[in-house]
Order: sequence, then C-alpha cells, then structure tokens
Amino acid sequence: MSPDVTILYDNIRWEEKALLEAGKKNNINVQMVNCKKLALNLEKNPEDYGVVIQRCVSYYRNLHSTAALEGLGVKVINCLNTGIFAGNKLFTHMLLKKFGVPTPDATVAFSKEAALEALETQGFPRIIKPTVGSWGRLISKLNDKESAEGIIESREKMYPIHQIHYLEEFVKRPPRDIRAIMIGDKIVAAIYRTSKNGNWKTNMALGGVAEPCKVTPEMEEMCIKAKNAVQGDIVGVDLMESDDKGLVVHEVNNTTEYKNTVRVCKVDIPTKMLEYALKIGK
Repeated sequence: MSPDVTILYDNIRWEEKALLEAGKKNNINVQMVNCKKLALNLEKNPEDYGVVIQRCVSYYRNLHSTAALEGLGVKVINCLNTGIFAGNKLFTHMLLKKFGVPTPDATVAFSKEAALEALETQGFPRIIKPTVGSWGRLISKLNDKESAEGIIESREKMYPIHQIHYLEEFVKRPPRDIRAIMIGDKIVAAIYRTSKNGNWKTNMALGGVAEPCKVTPEMEEMCIKAKNAVQGDIVGVDLMESDDKGLVVHEVNNTTEYKNTVRVCKVDIPTKMLEYALKIGK
C-alpha cells in the first residue's frame, strides 16, 4: 500500500513521533524514512512517497534530499526554496524586507575588520548570529569592542559560513519572544517563550518557558507575509515585541519544532499538518 505521507527525518524527535501517531489516529498511511539510510537513483522514477514532509535537522541533508526528491517529481513540504531562504538568516532578512515585514535592524560584514568598524559606527550592544544555525547556538551579545574582538576572532577560525558576520540590533523588548506555527495561511497556535534567570535568549532548548499567546489580526497578517516571503507551507515564525517598532519578525523556521506549542495550547498540530499535506498533495 502506497503511503499518503512520508516523514523524512534524520533524528527522531517528539515532533516526528507525534506525526506518526497522528497518522494512526486519523487513518492516514504515514511512512517514516530515515534520511541517513536513503539513497536516491537520480536517473530513475522514485518509489511512491506520497507527499513528503521534510523534517531533517541537518541543514545540508535537508536541502540536498529536498532538491533530489523535487527533481524526481515528488511533492515536498517545505520546498527547496524555503529550505534555502529560511535556513539562512541573511536571506530571510532581505526577503522579509522585500515583503514589507518589520525586522530588527541588521548589518552584514565580510571580514573581522569590516565587522568591527560597523560596530564602532553603530554602537553596542549588538547581537552576532551565524547566518546558518539553530537552537540559539553561536549567537552572542556583543557588549563592547573588547568582547566583539574576541568573539569575532574566534569565528574567523571556523567553517567559512561563520566568517560572514551577521550583526543584529539588540531589540529592547519584554524578556520573551513569540513562536507562531503557520500551516498554510493560518496561525494554528502561538506561544510566548520567556527567558529565565535573566538570560536574554528565549530558546526552549536553553530553558525558556512557554505559555499561550493570543493571535491578533496584525500578527497573523505579518506571519502570512513572512511565510510567503520564504515560499513556505508549514513554518514557525519568531517575533519580538520591540519597544520602538512593535512586532518584528526575526526568524522563519523551515522544520519548526512544535512540542511546547502543542503542550501549552492543546492544539493538535500534527493532525493539522497531515491534513494540510494531503490537501495540497491532491
């Protein structure tokens, strides 16, 4: 029996298990495929995957498996362009601006010297982020020239992607941000992620606390634009409540995690994802 939906993964997290359970509960034939064990003959028609929901954590495995499957005619959620655009903070920032979505101010510098000069001109504090990365890793707050020199110097010795210095304003805001889960043109649920112990990072992986967030028309309109900017179908949109600008979008997530959103909002996101996949796969 051919699958209705294939979940392509490289690490089994709560989210992937929840999609499998949702398939069983709703009589949807869900196939789980470990991308680490996948080899695709690019010269032959592939086996029947149904609609593929891309859940690979690895940025490069995600992009390349999506490219191969799409090239063979398989429908993948999210598409290759979404993986490319949403997977890179600089690309996302430029597309959000193009689509009229408010964002934190940002600068990109292509050497240590250029980055330090920009920081001297624009002032401190600033946030330095890897253009490709997740879970709050390698994101640092630069409070002064001395700390900036040390952090940027260490990044110059890393993989070349970390030698692209993406510098973002430190947004004055409540000690929280918002994660909105988009399926199609609708926010199905949203949470506040509040940092603990004075930590300015709100990532759940770093100990942030989740609570429900009421969805407003302004937030939904902004998230629809953000989703469309990266050509996404199912994405997580991260927003901050800036004291100066109001809501701003600082990230769009291609393979968004939603465990804590389900837990605090009591919304069956896995079922909604499968139903959406079936609908657009027809």
